[in-house]
Amino acid sequence: MNRPALVERMVDLLDPQANQILNMTVAEAIERVGSGDPQRVREIDGQFALVHKQGTVIRMARSIGRPMRFFLAKKADGPLLVIAERIDQIRRLLEQEGLDDQFHPSYTRMVPAHHLSELRLVGCPDPNPKHTRFLESRRDVLSTDLDEIGRAYIEALANEIDRWLDSIDAKEPIGVMFSGGVDSGALFLTTYDRLLKRGQSPARLKAFTLSIDAEGRDLEQAREFLHAVDLEFFLESIEMPREAIDLAETIRIIEDYKPLDVQAAAMGLALCKGIRARYPDWRWLLDGDGGDENLRDYPIEENTELTIRSVLNNPFFYHEGWGVDAVKHSLTYTGGQSRGHVRTYAPAAACGFRGFSPFATPNVIDVAEGIPFHALTEWSHERLYALKGEVVRRGVEQVTGITMPVYEKRRFQRGALSDPNGFESLFPADQRAYRRIFQQVCGA
Repeated sequence: MNRPALVERMVDLLDPQANQILNMTVAEAIERVGSGDPQRVREIDGQFALVHKQGTVIRMARSIGRPMRFFLAKKADGPLLVIAERIDQIRRLLEQEGLDDQFHPSYTRMVPAHHLSELRLVGCPDPNPKHTRFLESRRDVLSTDLDEIGRAYIEALANEIDRWLDSIDAKEPIGVMFSGGVDSGALFLTTYDRLLKRGQSPARLKAFTLSIDAEGRDLEQAREFLHAVDLEFFLESIEMPREAIDLAETIRIIEDYKPLDVQAAAMGLALCKGIRARYPDWRWLLDGDGGDENLRDYPIEENTELTIRSVLNNPFFYHEGWGVDAVKHSLTYTGGQSRGHVRTYAPAAACGFRGFSPFATPNVIDVAEGIPFHALTEWSHERLYALKGEVVRRGVEQVTGITMPVYEKRRFQRGALSDPNGFESLFPADQRAYRRIFQQVCGA
């Protein structure tokens, strides 16, 4: 007796309009993913999440700038693969298919950034995906000359901004999520410079700064920054009440529970809501997410799992975590910024914005990975923490001619507050509190 053939089925819920591919069409980029050649995938520039199906072979690839999840459900006549940006999208599709009894958030899988992931729908049991890197680490390719490093880094940033500007309507306004810190400062000044050199009016540009209840420290810093470069008329303060910080809503939107990411996302959501209320038709937002990861600028002392050797010896450490082959790699969330970038992307998307993070594109990450961190820091925490501001300041001055002020590092979630002690009243110190909310709002 002949057995009926298995029917493999894929449902792609990704929004192709959310891709911001800067050097080819979406169709051309999907064809490159389908080729199975990681070198061809590496040539895709921008922010993307792409899938290609050929028979039972599914290939997926994404940059850090866009989340991409999948879930494999079982049916009597064959497997069903659901691919989506969000966990709740997968859940709704399974409910429609009568398969929600198979669902749990932890059974969803995040495609790791910078990998070409190949999955074969061959029935039960289905093999694990095969992950092949398309962004390779080219370490120490730059000299120890900080001027050379800074120029290469900011030129890469400027090139991404230029290509992005080519892709949008020249009349549409552009907002920069701005704190006056190193990353948002470099992003704003480089975008301003690109507009001038293109002969376009920089008046379409605004620097949006969040302030909770009263004038926060970021607003004060943003004002000082723009005054120092004689561009303070671009600043627009977005004042929001403390009640705008809603942890349950934030966790529902980012579908995660890591405290630092939840805190940053809560402030980002408040900022996006404030901009949306003031400008109902605003579309484009730029942010500096990825700059800390590129220059490895996180306080190592705050994480007992880390040492400066683990930070400097592991390629793409802050971008991808411990890596897809490591015990600590999470199949549900992946690792590093590959997981955490949702803190920026999801709040903007929830408020109807198209966000773009040029620091998080493969081309800019590639340049940053070539910095000789070992030689420049000699394993010193202090030298590592000082490196980012110096590299970016020199690069901005060489590329734009503007001398950029550099301030002491401060996290976004703290800088939006005027009262340094107000943070604890908004955000629980116990990590378990975030998990409990996640379980309540995401059904985990």
